[in-house]
Amino acid sequence: MEKADWKQRWGGLFFVAPFLLLFVVFMLWPVISGFWNSFFNTSLAGVKHEFLGLQNWRDLFGDPAVWSSLKNTLVFTAMSTPPLVIVALVMALLANRKGLLGWLLRFSYFAPFVLPATVVTLIWVWIYQPGFGLVNGLLTAGGFAEIDWLNTDNRAMLAVVITTVWWTVGFNFLLYLAALQGIPEQVYEAARIDGANGLQQLFRITLPLLSRTTGLIAVLQLVASLKIFDQIYLMTNGGPNYATRPIIQYIYESGFTSYRIGYASAISYLFFAIIVIVAVAQFKLFSGRGESA
Repeated sequence: MEKADWKQRWGGLFFVAPFLLLFVVFMLWPVISGFWNSFFNTSLAGVKHEFLGLQNWRDLFGDPAVWSSLKNTLVFTAMSTPPLVIVALVMALLANRKGLLGWLLRFSYFAPFVLPATVVTLIWVWIYQPGFGLVNGLLTAGGFAEIDWLNTDNRAMLAVVITTVWWTVGFNFLLYLAALQGIPEQVYEAARIDGANGLQQLFRITLPLLSRTTGLIAVLQLVASLKIFDQIYLMTNGGPNYATRPIIQYIYESGFTSYRIGYASAISYLFFAIIVIVAVAQFKLFSGRGESA
């Protein structure tokens, strides 16, 4: 009997042990090690490993590049998150139909999401090119002057946002489509019997029933936008004049270009704390709305 109890208690641990080992080695230990390094002058250049206390943290609070890159990250997040939620909802409403048209819409809406970042940025860099790019070609055809989208301070961020929306909206669209297909058809039939038109069904049935999905998508998209790096690094490299450099790129430059791993770790944990605070606040906001509804 005791042997059977031992098997019940420790058998489950035996099965999860491989995952726990990988989690500790590749997730938990790097998190602890990174935070520990933020108190040292850890460097890839072979500098002696010395304890600095809170010096790295004091340096980052006085570093203008930290706050300018953080501002760029927040601007990108504010510009990209609303359209990535709203456009995804509209696309899901259009594609939520049977037949060949619905299949074609689903395929075309989701297809860009499977492309790698290098392919997406290559396509859009060519589209934005002055002289022969598609966007400037349309502008000149309409009698407007060309715009050097990726090399103008007040246009480069907008160009990256448009690229990001085109590329990543497919994931949010898929979540909305799954939620729409989970709404029973009988609910709409009952509403039509009661005389509700299409707009009334949309605002009084569909959108309220999608509120939890909207909250989930908003939180996921907010975190994803805060972690922007690939598109900006490949399209503008943070330029022009650091007008698009996100904080993750500055962390990368501090750690792997300036070889200041300790300083980069401190910035990383500041940014991590901001992400956690914003995500929790937004989740609480949407959860409160969902409960009140």
